[in-house]
Parts: sequence; structure tokens; C-alpha cells
Amino acid sequence: KKKTVSFSTMPNDRKINSAAACISFMLEGCELKKVRSNSRMYSRFFVLDADMRSVRWEPSKKDSEKAKIEIKSVKEVRVGKKTPILRSNGLSDQFPDECAFSIIYGDNYESLDLVANSADVVSAWVMGLRYLVSYGKHTPEAPGTGHPSLRTSWISSVFDLADLEKSGRIPVSRAVQLIKALNPGMKTSTIELKFKELQKASERLGAEVACDLFVEAYCELCTRPEIFFLLVQFSSNKEYLGLKDLLMFLEVEQGMEGVTEEKCLEIVGKYEPSKEGREKGYLAIDGFTRYLLSADCSIFDPQHRKVCQDMAQPLSHYYISSAHSACLLEDNFWGRSDISGYISALGLGCRSIELVLWDGPEGEPVVYTSPSAASCVPFRAVVGLIDQHAFAASAYPLILCLVVRCSAPQQRLAAQCLRKTLGEKLYLEPPNPTASYLPSPEQLKGRILIKGKKLPPSCEDSEGEVSDEEEGWELARRLGQEEREVPDGGGPRRVRLSRELSELVSLCQAVPFQDFESSRRGQRYWEMCSFSEVEAGRFANECPAELVSYNKRFLSRVYPSPMRIDASNMNPQDFWKCGCQMVAMNYQTPGLMMDLNVGWFRQNGACGYVLRPAIMREEVSYFSANAKDSLPGVPAQLLHLKVISGQNLPKPKGSGAKGEVVEPYVCAEIHGIPADCAEHRTKTALQSGDNPIFDESLEFQINLPELAVLRFVVLDDDYIGDEFIAQYTIPFECLQPGYRHVPLQSLAGEPLPHATLFVHVAITDRRGGGGKGHRRGLAGRRGRRVREYTSTKATGIKAIDEVFRTATQPLREATDLRENVQNALVSFKELCGLTPAANMKQCILTVATWLLHSDSAPSVTLNLAEQYPPMEAQGPIPDLLRKVLTAYETMIQTSRTLIESADAVYGKLTQAQQAGMDLHKELHRIEAKEGLRGRKLQKALESFAWNITVLKGQADLLKHAKAEALDNLWQIHNAGQSCGIGRNGSASPESSHLRAPLEPIPE
Repeated sequence: KKKTVSFSTMPNDRKINSAAACISFMLEGCELKKVRSNSRMYSRFFVLDADMRSVRWEPSKKDSEKAKIEIKSVKEVRVGKKTPILRSNGLSDQFPDECAFSIIYGDNYESLDLVANSADVVSAWVMGLRYLVSYGKHTPEAPGTGHPSLRTSWISSVFDLADLEKSGRIPVSRAVQLIKALNPGMKTSTIELKFKELQKASERLGAEVACDLFVEAYCELCTRPEIFFLLVQFSSNKEYLGLKDLLMFLEVEQGMEGVTEEKCLEIVGKYEPSKEGREKGYLAIDGFTRYLLSADCSIFDPQHRKVCQDMAQPLSHYYISSAHSACLLEDNFWGRSDISGYISALGLGCRSIELVLWDGPEGEPVVYTSPSAASCVPFRAVVGLIDQHAFAASAYPLILCLVVRCSAPQQRLAAQCLRKTLGEKLYLEPPNPTASYLPSPEQLKGRILIKGKKLPPSCEDSEGEVSDEEEGWELARRLGQEEREVPDGGGPRRVRLSRELSELVSLCQAVPFQDFESSRRGQRYWEMCSFSEVEAGRFANECPAELVSYNKRFLSRVYPSPMRIDASNMNPQDFWKCGCQMVAMNYQTPGLMMDLNVGWFRQNGACGYVLRPAIMREEVSYFSANAKDSLPGVPAQLLHLKVISGQNLPKPKGSGAKGEVVEPYVCAEIHGIPADCAEHRTKTALQSGDNPIFDESLEFQINLPELAVLRFVVLDDDYIGDEFIAQYTIPFECLQPGYRHVPLQSLAGEPLPHATLFVHVAITDRRGGGGKGHRRGLAGRRGRRVREYTSTKATGIKAIDEVFRTATQPLREATDLRENVQNALVSFKELCGLTPAANMKQCILTVATWLLHSDSAPSVTLNLAEQYPPMEAQGPIPDLLRKVLTAYETMIQTSRTLIESADAVYGKLTQAQQAGMDLHKELHRIEAKEGLRGRKLQKALESFAWNITVLKGQADLLKHAKAEALDNLWQIHNAGQSCGIGRNGSASPESSHLRAPLEPIPE
């Protein structure tokens, strides 16, 4: 990994924690690079005039009066490369996005494009300018004068309560405790040092502090500039958010639906610390910070905190959280056995536990997994514990995987113990021979299933021989017991099994795996195979499609290689991508693999069951687990991730020698199918202490969102080796958009108190369904791109190919409808100075901001009486605004065409798909008639599955596109009404239109 250094050069002693501090910084001035339309950059000194009415710079030759911009003429201040000049190819890679900003000004909407040497300098200028612009025609007061702010009054009242003696001073120790109580996680030493600095600067050394010094210390320590910057962006007032501002922030940035002013008042009441703020409905910086840090703003979507997936599908359609050697506390070889391992695994929602039964010294079976274990755990104790904790974390079925290594008499005792202890919970009903699939988790709620060997129906004795699995023999070899088990004539190993234990096995009968063809023809749905990690890995690499197909009907369990004597873990994603339901993990071993497992199973209320992607469940579907690009019929998405800052990061364990300094960086990793696996890192935040600023944007393309996991890792940059600080793992489907805090965890997965990352998340559809994602900077050449169409493949069977040929034209039409809207949307957003991740509401509000920040504003209105509201200009308008109106018109027209044509095209696609599925029932007859065999037959089946998947996928994409287009119309109406440029606003589009535009195609 390439190490980079921070480019931040803001002086360390300067605290940009208020608008006043930003304006002071601008009054002093600094050097910025001015970018010309010919892509050349010139260094100039920029300064805010003393009367705060203009920004000036040193001209090269011109009249100095021309080298200025009046604040009242500023329409907008944009952060990042958001103008055509800054986006041009010649400049795009010369400086980071966060070091650029633009001032849009004047009646012609000209842009002054600037590049600073750090993101901090950009923040100061942008925050200060936006603050000055928000005053409109009024002259702002000089910073720091006039009425005390909402915040100052509140902090002073906190001080007064702590001033028990009413002397106007409190002891430093009390002041430190007070700030610590208001800001949990802040170090005592940091607060003490700040008081010493301020006392020294004001020459008021001593054991006590006065109110003004306490207020100053609090503001410097507890203001997070990045949150203050955000507040100023959305505030139409001074240094707080009113109810309308907060509503705008929640809808536009946080993607919340149905927000009302009552809801905003509730948030203010819950998080604003000042009484005055709560009464007036104002959220100042401290309340806003508390809100953003609260569970209400977590990155994890709260809908996923409870069971939210369909639990009525067959058991084989779910991933099942599975443990291997759950009673071990350490490694496989030297590890101690302990009963608490089971409680821990069950508490994490584990739904499949392995029990290896051995002959116990007292005539009763025991569970122990290591020859060096000083003590073994009685089987009776383990079953009692399972009975007690089986359904504490999840009501869904628990599978006990029995690996029998004990004698028949002790097996009988084990069976009696299971029946007696588990009673009604034990599922003993024989499988239904007329069914084709296992029952669902919903049907098996509260039941315990036994997975194990079963005696053949022909055996009538009290015990008999069955073939054995490889699992558990590594330990037998170490115990010196394997000799007596090996059959004389070679062949598969055989073991004795008692009838009592055999009768406990119903829906999870363990059978040896032969090959995929034998399974397809002869395996029954209640029979399941276990694969060693090595064997499953070979299938995943050599025949992933067969493994996926096999797992549609049958449960499969993958157990770790016996070579993992340190109890390390395999990567569960390697097997999940092929549909393997039960990947047995060593829960006692922390690290990346366990993070992925625990993170993954959080997404369905941590109930231990996660529904597999539809493309892996459907009877006919084309899915290649090792695909290196987008999949047919699955909408690829782009994840735009901005890592802004870290809070209260702990020092790496055992790094005492390094002193206090932590120099962290953040790695964002995507784990999923091979096409999605990627990793990006931020720069290192040097000398940053516990609260580093990263301010870096990362982007990932996700081809199969349903199987992707995002993992944040915070590392300490060190010459010898980067040390682990913290991590957090979250399924892609659980990400919430907007400004979010990531709750960091230790290596063992325990929460780290008050340690967080502050990030911004946006997810967009990847542009151009069939093509590769665009590289940045190529936007200007968009028109020349050749459009790629997804098409069907020939099967070589005439009757079938004719059916699929009818879909050729609708497939092209569906792609054109979607891509025309996508291209029009991106063009409109770019002209508004926004990224493709922005929503329609942001675009309309941006245009409204330009129009309202001007005395001679051209009159532009949205006619909300029409379903497709036109944006109309009265009188002459500047060139940029004309381009915006033209782009808006194109976007509205392409959206209209999509909305009005989608149903007919969708109908043709579903018709072709249904006709194909009707032929699927006849497929074997047609194959025989055509004489297809071997490779030709395989190719025909693959092409058939591809065609069905493409048709369903393209129809679903069209359905989503129509829903989005309707939602955009709703956003236009909503924003037009709220920002004052809409007229005839009574006719808002029917919300019922937006809910269910097209019926989904059934699986």
C-alpha cells in the first residue's frame, strides 16, 4: 500500500470552531490558486475587505477594482471540482477534490475557481462566505460582538450551576470534570492542557477558572469544525438550525421520508442542551453534534435491527450462522474446553452448533475437542445449556450437528439425554416425501433439528454400520484412536451407530457427497452433505455454477480444514458466493473473517438466518460466482463514501513505547463476489491526536449489492508495521445514506466506548447498465460513448430461440429508456454543481438559491399544476441558467417518455420470460428430440438460464427506473413548494402513483 502524508497545513493553534473564526481567517487573507478557463493556475493572495462586503485578490496587471467580488453578488459557494473548468481533464488529477472550491457570482453566473493547499483552508473560506451570504442585504456585525449566542448563554448557565460558592470561579478540577461529563470520551489530560494554555495566554494562572475562560475552553475543545461547517451549510439563520433548516437537512442529506416540523421539534427537544433553544425550536452546534452522534443517526439502518426478510422460504434459501468447535476458548490443539463458548455463540445468534461426542470416563459421553484439554465437558451439561439458551437471541430453528466418536452404549445415553432435556423442542417428524424443498425457518420456529447419520431402512437391529464423515478424525489421530476405526478392506471409513441416535435425525440427514450429477438425480431434499474447506474451495473455483445450482435445493455445510490447528478461520465469502448455507466458523478466533461473519448476520435482526440473493434461489437463473464484471439482470451500484473524521480513537494495544501520538488512516474494504472485492485507503492524519480529520472521498462499484459487505479498518501508520486500532463491518444493504457515525469495535468485536468515524454515504445506480463504470473526468465525452445493449444468447434449439428473439427489441427499448433518463439526470446535476449522488430535491433547491440570492434575479418558476412541471423563465436569462433550463427540460421529457412507455415494454419482457419458462417444463423432452448431449447440452442450458435471468433483470431494472422517475417528480413538486419558485402548487402528484408502478416478476 502506498503511504501518503496529510496535505493539511492549517496552523495547529488556529481553531476554526465558529463563523467568527472563519471570518477572522479571511480578514487576514491567504494564498490560493486561481484557475483560468485555459486550465492554467496562478497563485494570488485573497483577502476579505475590512467592511466584509467584498473579497479581493492581488491582480496581475488589471485595475484592482476589477479584482474583487462583492458578497451580495455571490449566488453560491461550491466545494470540490463542481464547475466545467475544475472538471476539465487537464486539471482533474492535479489536486484532490476537497482542496477545490468555486464562487458562483454576478448576473451571468460566472465562476471564480480556486484551489487551496488544504481542505481546512477550503472549509474556512466556504464556511465564512456562506455565513456572510446568508445575511442577504443586511450588514453582518463584526465577529465576536453583540448579543451572546445561544451556545454561550447555555455554557455560562452550566458554569453557574457548578459555581456552588457563587464566587464567579470554580476549581480547575471541577471544570475538567464538567467538560468531560458534557463530552464523554475526551481525555482528562487534553482538557487540563487546554486550561493551562488559556490561563497562560490570559496571564490568569491559578487553581480556579472564571466563566469566560471556561466558555472559551469548552468552545475550543468541543466544537467539531466539520460539523460546524455542515450546520452553516444548512442554516438560514446565524449559528443554529431552525425547524425548516433541520427538515431540509433530514430530507435532502439524510434521505428521510415523511419528515414533519413536529418530528424536527421532537429532535430539538431530545438533543438541544439549551432551554432557550428547545423553547424556540433551534438546534445549535452542541445539539446538532449530539444528534449526529446518536443512535438515530447511526450508519446501520434501524429496519435491519429486527427480522425484516421473508422467513417463509425453504431452509436451503438462507445463509445460516454456524459454529465449529464452539466449546473451545483458544486453538484446536492446545485449547481449553469450556461451556461458556456455547453461551457466547448462541448469544451472537448462531443457529448451527457442532457437537463431537466421545466416550467419557464415567460411562457417559463427553464433548471435548483437544487431546491436551485438561478437562472435558459432560454431554449432559452441554445439552442442558443448549436447552436454556437455544432461543434467547433468535426464535428460528437451531441445528445441532452431531459427529459421533463414542461407542453405541454411550450413544444411547446421548439420545436419551437429548429427548429428555429438549423434549418438545426436538423436531422428530419424518420428512414429507411428496414435497420438493425443506420447510421454512418460520415453520420450524422454536425447534431443534439434529443433523447426523441415519441407519438405512434395511437395518432392523438396535445398531448398524454407516459411512463416516472426515470431520473430527484429525483429533482421533492425535488421540491415537484411529487405528481401530479403519476397515480392513480399505474403502470409506465405517462407524457403529445406535438406532436411538439414528431416530433423532429427520430433516438434516448427513450423506456422503459423490458428484453433482448423482445429487441432481438421486439426492432427496432432507439429505445434506458436509464439505471440507479444501473440497468446497475446489468446487467453488472449478465448477461454481454447479455448486450454486446444488445449493438451491440442498443444505451444505463447509467445515474448516484440519490443518488449521491454530483455529484460524476461512473466508466465509468464498463459500457464500456459491450459495453454501452453513460455513462453520471458529467463534473463539477474532479477526477479519469473524468480523465478516458477525457483520453479515446482523442484517436480519441478528436472528442467524439471512435470505440468499434472488439470483441464487430462482429455479432458472444464470449466476457465475467468479464473475469479474456486472451480472445479467442485477443493477450494479456505486458507493460514494467520504471519510470525514475520527473521534476518540484509542491507541493500538501494546503500543506504550510510541507515546501519545497516533497517526491513523482508514481502510475501506468491500468483500463480496470477486468483481466487487476492493480496498481504498485515506491519507495518514499526521500528529492528529485522537480526533483526526481525513476528509477523503472513496468510490466503489458494487455488482451484486445483496452479497457485499463494507468493512472499515482504522490503522496506526508506523514504519515497522501498521498497527490495528479499530474496525466495523456492515452489510451493504444495511447502509443508511447521509452523514453518519460509524461505531468502532475492537479486534474481538467489542464496542469501543465513544470511538467513531464520521462519514458521508451516497449510493447511486451505476450509469450505463451494460458498460464499465466511467472514470472521472470523462463526463465531457459522454455523447461519444457507444451504448451497450444486453441481449439474449442462442441456445441452438430453434423453437426456444424464436421465443427469446421476440425480446430483442423490448430489451433495447428498456435500455434506451433507462439510459436516456440517467444521462439527462447527470447532465442536469452537473450544471447545478452537484455530483451524480445528489437527489432531485437538492437540484431544485440549488437553482432556487441562485435565484433568491440576487436583487436583479431573473424570474424562473416551476409550474406545479402540471404532472411534468415545466421550468419557465420570464424575460432574458444568463447563459448558465439557460443551459440549466434546457437540461431540466431534457430530463423531464426523458422521464415522461420512460413513465409512459415503461408498462408496455415491461409487459413484452415479462411475456417473453413467461413463454421461456413454459418451455422450461418441456426442456428435457426438447433436448432429447434435438439430440443434444455433453458440451452442446451444457451450453444450451447455460444460454437458456442466461436469457431468463436477463429478461427478469432488465424488467426489474425498468420497474425500478419508473419508480425513481415518479419519485423525482414528487421531489420536484415538494422542493418547488418549499423553496418558493413553484406556482399553482395544489396539484402535487398522487403519492399512490409512486408506491407500486409495476408488479415485480415472481421468482
